[in-house]
Amino acid sequence: MNKYLIGSLSLLAACDCALANTLTLPAGTITATADAEQRVSLDTPTSAGSRLNLNALQTPGSVESLSGEQVRARGDRSVQDGVSRSTGISRTGTPGDGGTSLQARGFTGQSSVMQLFDGNRMYTGMGTVTFPVDTWSVERIDVLRGPASVLYGEGATGAVVNVVPKKPFEGEIVNHLRLGYGNHDSQQTALDSGGSLTDSLSYRLNINQLRSNGWIDHGDSSSTAISAALRWQANDDLAFTLAHDYGDQKPMNYFGTPLINGHLRESLRDKNYNISNDKQHYNDQWTRLTTEWQISDSVSSTNELYYLKANRRWQNAENYTWDAASQQLLRSGNFGIKHQQEQLGDRQTFTFRHSLFGLDSQTLVGADYNRIRFQLNSNAPFNDSIVGGEPIDLRHPQRSGFASDSAYRPQFDSLTHQFALFAENRLQLTERLSLVTGVRRDVVHLDRNDLRSEVTGNTRSDTSLDGNNWKAGLVFALTPETSLYAQHATSTDGVGGLISLSPDQQQYGLAKARQTEVGVKQQFWQQRGEWTLAAYHIVKKDLLTDDPSQIGTGRQLQVGKQSSDGIEASLDLQLPHDWQVQANAAFVRARYDEFEQEVNGVMVSRAGNRPTDVPGRTANLWLSKGLTDSLRAGAGVRYVDGRYADMGNTTRLPSYTVVDASVAWQVLSDTTLGLQLNNLFDRRYAQSQYNDGQQWILGEPRSFFVTADYTF
Repeated sequence: MNKYLIGSLSLLAACDCALANTLTLPAGTITATADAEQRVSLDTPTSAGSRLNLNALQTPGSVESLSGEQVRARGDRSVQDGVSRSTGISRTGTPGDGGTSLQARGFTGQSSVMQLFDGNRMYTGMGTVTFPVDTWSVERIDVLRGPASVLYGEGATGAVVNVVPKKPFEGEIVNHLRLGYGNHDSQQTALDSGGSLTDSLSYRLNINQLRSNGWIDHGDSSSTAISAALRWQANDDLAFTLAHDYGDQKPMNYFGTPLINGHLRESLRDKNYNISNDKQHYNDQWTRLTTEWQISDSVSSTNELYYLKANRRWQNAENYTWDAASQQLLRSGNFGIKHQQEQLGDRQTFTFRHSLFGLDSQTLVGADYNRIRFQLNSNAPFNDSIVGGEPIDLRHPQRSGFASDSAYRPQFDSLTHQFALFAENRLQLTERLSLVTGVRRDVVHLDRNDLRSEVTGNTRSDTSLDGNNWKAGLVFALTPETSLYAQHATSTDGVGGLISLSPDQQQYGLAKARQTEVGVKQQFWQQRGEWTLAAYHIVKKDLLTDDPSQIGTGRQLQVGKQSSDGIEASLDLQLPHDWQVQANAAFVRARYDEFEQEVNGVMVSRAGNRPTDVPGRTANLWLSKGLTDSLRAGAGVRYVDGRYADMGNTTRLPSYTVVDASVAWQVLSDTTLGLQLNNLFDRRYAQSQYNDGQQWILGEPRSFFVTADYTF
């Protein structure tokens, strides 16, 4: 463990002792709130950090949870908006990756920040994930920051985000209806219904329909999300849950606002430079059968059988470049793309409560298997009809049609088989000290067939990859409400989405990462307050860099390295007079340690540069208060530091601070009116970037949304 981390651990211990001695509050001086935001505390078992049903105080890692009530009350319309209010997470999504890409601890994209739904993962094809995004059916969002491949396989160096949907529950049937309306003719119709059908059968149904005209020209969008689950309690020890989740999205088809001579013109904020017959359409379906069996007092079993399917379609002109010589905006990049993906999988786990060397122990062993079919259709090699780009009017862009000289056709299909064995253990070494360990081995085999008609000879390529990962962490319970921890964990990332690796990429192995982390977590004031502090060091090796001996060929070597060091802190307080405060901040120093890039036929070292789309600092604050028994108001601030859009660190996106607010008024016992105000001060900011930073994907302008909720 390096000096940086040892010093941080000493600081954490000192901070903990100081707080324990100074933060004392007499019992009964705070009136508990009515859980208006369904707060998830450090002693709530979570799903992201362990499969052993541990809570955050028991987990040697940075685990954080947001309740669905919190996310919806704050006006966050997508899972990614909600997650980016958690510690150290920022949005980097573009239409090309489904708009869902995230950054955590200096690592970005679908290959390093894994996103799960109810603990299941759809393997990433061509860097794209399109489900889930809807927040209406969300019960909770769990986040584990840092490497998590030992739990979930390759692609989890920066973080894992697990979206837990609303579940069936026993009891009287309850229905919740929401109607909403806001700026740009935005509309919402939603239903949440659940309860017992019989003594042994319960259900949950969520339906959410959204539509909007959008805040840019020709920015129409719509989505339908359906989540349905049926649970059968066969007997006291055996239960089955059948669930199906469906999402159909047509997002606002916006590929960013072009920079003019390197600067953003605010007068172009509402312009859409896409074509007239543009397309962006995602359809996802997830079906799952879960079996939970309490075999004995000390042995339990869980099996999850699932079938996942996605169809995605794009047809757009994606690049808008300002030509300084001609003083014209050029539209190019006419890309037509389709993904067809099917995934059949099964995961079986057994959990044992037992004694090991005379010590209390809990062990989970399991295996999972996935069979994934993926096909890509496109108009590659993407030759535009107008060489160099189509000149378009900057302020009144013409809506011409898709213009490509390349035929739209099948490109390749692939069949991937993945198999993994994994185990996790928690051993109680002493009354206060526990050891949490885990191991996992993954084996992946990919068969790919080139479907292009002009290809002759061997059109098939294949590869086999394997990854071995482990973790070990110590947790010391300084008091029942205070934990110190230290851990070491490894992870593996693919050089691209495993199911869509090109023949050239198939020659490379998985990139490897390791992390050392220390931290402290504490509850105080009769569990009405909690805070966390963590410090970490991550090194990732075997990145692809350009081969200096093969300039101009595009050949790469797997010799690159990047690292990050950081500190993260969070605070959650329930104060007198019905005040609530949630705050967090993160600082990261991310850099390329060994990395070379070919620029105009010359090799340039990028060592010391910050990776693209990584902010050095992020912070979030949300403050809410119950003004009366029936009226509650809240306001939040989101801060994201400046980021670079290129490896050379020459193009920079500015930092931004956005303020949101909300009000909820319970008019009647069964009726609540809500008002959500987003970007209250109408800040113009770049949420992410496209086309090497030449296009800024701007955040939404100031907007309002009014809701009416009725429960019956």
